[in-house]
Formats: sequence, C-alpha cells, structure tokens
Amino acid sequence: MLRVYHIFIAALLLLLMPFGAKFILPYFSGTKVEPKNQVASTSKASPPVKPGNPSTPIGGNVWQKVLGKNIVVPSGWQVVPCQGTEPLLCVSAKGEVLGTLEMSVSQVSQNPNFQKHLVDAGISFGTKLDYKNSSNQNKVLAALKAWSGDYYAALSKDRQKGNGNKIIFSTHPLENISVGKLPGIRYGFTGIKAEGGLQEQYISYAAFDGNALYIISTAFDPNAAKGKFEKLENLVIFQPYLDAIAENLNL
Repeated sequence: MLRVYHIFIAALLLLLMPFGAKFILPYFSGTKVEPKNQVASTSKASPPVKPGNPSTPIGGNVWQKVLGKNIVVPSGWQVVPCQGTEPLLCVSAKGEVLGTLEMSVSQVSQNPNFQKHLVDAGISFGTKLDYKNSSNQNKVLAALKAWSGDYYAALSKDRQKGNGNKIIFSTHPLENISVGKLPGIRYGFTGIKAEGGLQEQYISYAAFDGNALYIISTAFDPNAAKGKFEKLENLVIFQPYLDAIAENLNL
C-alpha cells in the first residue's frame, strides 16, 4: 500500500534538490564510512531498453511472471516488463523509458554464504517453510539481514577503494517488508559527494521462498549500466511506489 508519508517525503526531496541531496539524504542513513583511498572510476555505457507490450508475453523476462496487477504509478507513467530477455522492468512516460528495476533470482543451493545464515537463524536449508508461522518469518528475516550485513561490508570496502575521500558512503537502515507473500527486507545505500550533491543512491529488496533468493534493485547512478533511473528527480518521484510494487508481486 502506498503510504502518504512516503509521498510527502518524495515531494519534499524533489522540492529541495539539489540541496536535499547534500543535507537531507545523509540523515536517512544508518551508518557512514568516509573512504580514504582513491582509484579512478570508469563509466559504463547504458544499453537502450524499450518497454514491452503489456498484452504480449515476453519470454525469458521474469517480470512477465511476477509483476502483480493493478500497479499504482504516477499519473501518465507506465510500468511494464522491458523488451528482451533481461530481467528488467521498464518505468516510462510518453513512450520514454525513465528508469528500470532489475530482478535477480539465484538458487540458494549454490549460495553457501546464505545457507550458513539460514542455519545460524535456525533453519536447515531444504526445509519446507510455512510462512504462516511467525517464527519462520522471523528466522528468515534474521538470515536476510545477516546476508545484507555481508553485502554492506563488502560494498563499503569497494567504495573505499574506488571513490577515495571524495564520496561519503552511507547505508540505509534495514526495513521489514513483504515481497509478494514472502517476508523480505528493504535496504540500500547513498553516496554523497564531499563538495555536495548526490553521486549515487540504490534501493533494493530481498526475499527468500525456500529455494531461491530474489533481489530487486534500482538506483540513480551515472556509472550503472542497467537497473537505474537516468535522472534523480524521476527516481525521487517514483520511490514511494516501489514498496507497493514489491508487496504486490506474484511471489
């Protein structure tokens, strides 16, 4: 469900940009790391993507199977699976793609790190999970949060190495959220330029169905090739609608 306070926050950020990127976004962060080493970064060219026809099946794009119905979007905007087989969801307006959401689906049988977090949380991998049991929900959430902690730690080292002291890296607080019928988490991070302004912002969701780990992500990042919005203001406008999309997935 779209929350009123989400819309208020998005509108406030939009009105205050570019000042909001410098002064407001850091306060939504959980931790901050000031990198020390600097390595030059390279930009990645963004391949062109086009929205598909909602009435035509798109073989190979997982969004065609999992996207829920009755999606709420800003007036004049459209959300449909992108053309092609890449797992991308196109957010467009007037025929122009404004941004994409990327979904990865990985079998946990090939992910020993997450298997360990499941065991540590009290779940043997391969056990059939009954999510009507709140205890199972809490255990899976604990495993997802431990997994995201590993992700944050690795990401922090990567940003320290790649951005030097020009970018202040801040992680977002973890939030519990339903991803379809699955218990999941919302997480992400922000990179603030030392001289002011937003360098990057990522918003992601993760959920586990007993076999596969589902990760949904989008961003504002000029260096990203896909799973991103080209303009920060469009991501800010669309951000309040992301939770509703995740909650209504057919998972």
